[in-house]
Amino acid sequence: MLAKEVVKAFYELDLAKTNNALDFIHKDCKLLWNSSNGYTTLDYEGIKNMLEGLKKAYHSFNYRVSHLLEDQNMVTARYTIYVTSIERPEKEDALAHFISIWEVKNEKLYRCHEISQLADDSSESLNSYAEIKV
Repeated sequence: MLAKEVVKAFYELDLAKTNNALDFIHKDCKLLWNSSNGYTTLDYEGIKNMLEGLKKAYHSFNYRVSHLLEDQNMVTARYTIYVTSIERPEKEDALAHFISIWEVKNEKLYRCHEISQLADDSSESLNSYAEIKV
């Protein structure tokens, strides 16, 4: 499977509902994340714990990808995460915008450099993310 196909398949998951998300993660994975809360590094166990927390907080957790670019085993994705929270199951909200650069190794997500910011209510911000068909 090509690196882009691996990343695309992961971003097609609903992380609040799926039980196989960790199948996409390399055991030696490192996620290096700059967010509005600061810098975070997660390894496989940290990602596993984060996924377990998502399932407790959200009914749905989906990615809407606008860009997916591949250069050999490196894939860059631009996307917005949309969630339906436990508290408001009737309403889906944009949570945050991301740009992630994934290194894929042995058909698994191996290394990621990621930057994010919380989504705002501007229509320009949310409408710029039309789902991509790869």
